[in-house]
Amino acid sequence: MDLIVLAACKDMGDTLTALLVRHEDLEIRPIETQVRVHPRHDPAVLRSSHDFLRSYQHVTSHALVAFDRHGCGRLDPREDLERSVETRLAQNGWGGRSAAIAIDPELEVWFWSDSPHVERALGWVGGRARLEKWLVEEGYLIQGQQKPHRPKEAVLNAWRLSKTQRSSSNYGDLAERVDFQHCTDPAFLKLRRVLKQWFPLEG
Repeated sequence: MDLIVLAACKDMGDTLTALLVRHEDLEIRPIETQVRVHPRHDPAVLRSSHDFLRSYQHVTSHALVAFDRHGCGRLDPREDLERSVETRLAQNGWGGRSAAIAIDPELEVWFWSDSPHVERALGWVGGRARLEKWLVEEGYLIQGQQKPHRPKEAVLNAWRLSKTQRSSSNYGDLAERVDFQHCTDPAFLKLRRVLKQWFPLEG
């Protein structure tokens, strides 16, 4: 197997599963991947991903760990959290073939983009202008910002207003379709960079 992924929740697992099959968009070769979800979520992924992944060391070439910065139990900068996880992974047999992705503040920051698929995933009627007006009125978005500063709360309330049932499949469906070529989120950029280093296009 090429890659084992440890995600902090099912929403994140479905998102990464959908993203990783888009090998052409990620500019990587097709890879065999297994995504696992830690039953104790972000804090456990931060503290003990090396233990969870121990049994995969000799059957998988690379390991990727993903969790939310908010909710992991520590207030350190994203880069410091990633470094602490990567250090423990390296000390436990994954040296040079593992990486950690701490999403700041949380997974839903990847949800918000200028793609029309976002409105469809939210069940939102009225177009992008109406959605952005609502985000500003509710205090989620400051004029000039590209993404809400409380992205998960904004997603959940948008679903509530549109009477869209919350499901992890909503995340996967959006990840299958959204154009991420112009995404500037640091955690997502790291994810793409790491994958391209590990699984470059042949030739």
